[in-house]
Amino acid sequence: MSRGPQVPVPLMRAAVRALVRPVLGPRTPLRMQRWWLDTVARPTPVAEGVDVRRGELGGRPVEVFVPRDGADGPTVLYLHGGGFTIGSPVTHRALASHLAAASGASVHVLDYRLAPEHPFPAALDDAVAAYRDLLARGARPARTVLAGDSAGGWLALAAALRLRDDGDPLPAALGLVSPWLDLQGSAWPADRTDAMLRPDWLRRCAAGFTAGADAPEFALLDADLAGLPPMTVHAGSEEILLDDAVRLARAARAAGVPVDLRRLDGLWHVAHASAGAVRASTAAVQALGAALAARCAGSQADSARADGDAAA
Repeated sequence: MSRGPQVPVPLMRAAVRALVRPVLGPRTPLRMQRWWLDTVARPTPVAEGVDVRRGELGGRPVEVFVPRDGADGPTVLYLHGGGFTIGSPVTHRALASHLAAASGASVHVLDYRLAPEHPFPAALDDAVAAYRDLLARGARPARTVLAGDSAGGWLALAAALRLRDDGDPLPAALGLVSPWLDLQGSAWPADRTDAMLRPDWLRRCAAGFTAGADAPEFALLDADLAGLPPMTVHAGSEEILLDDAVRLARAARAAGVPVDLRRLDGLWHVAHASAGAVRASTAAVQALGAALAARCAGSQADSARADGDAAA
């Protein structure tokens, strides 16, 4: 449970609307957006019982959140959100550290290259390289999770598809928080107000990431999802990307992929980032961590049975 003073949901929603949403606009320079979010997030304490380390995966920096009592826990490669153009391990310390505490996993938050300086496929290449590096260093696929929020959810799903198509060992599960999957915004509801996101900002980010291209790889909701790992998907009831999560769950189930979709009533886009400060946010991260840990435990058991059958 969260310790220390807790911020009521309405007050945190108002703070996000006042301090974050105005900055995420097409007129605010990216340099200012990046600086502001890092500045706001930097004082955020990490979860109790979690150590922070720094390292490198696939040639890119990572911050690693390690539970002190999780010596043999799972491994999570976490891809932060920010519209492909902003965000960093700093902006996601609260979410990542509470996810580590909840799951018992070492959570690696990748500092992938950002658009528009580095458009597609740079960030996706970084994510795939980091995952392969984790396995090369001894991480077991059956105990590994690919996770991400918002644009990081797109990257996690796209990375899983590329790994599947390339014949790589797949992770045990995917954890997607408020995933942004329809980069064209064809399903953004006009009657839903998001405390954080504005459609004009999302369009600017998509243009910077895709660099004006119209590649089939961008349309993940139209992709063949067969053979992907089980998914745990969270989305807030108040966010404009809720329908992306619903459409993904529907498509994944049609392809035979198990999906646990949770709609978080009364919460906004990636409200999980307020873990530790808002009880509902902490509870959401705890539920996500428990679900991913359970997926890893089940995957490991299935792998052990398969090894036993092969030996026999």
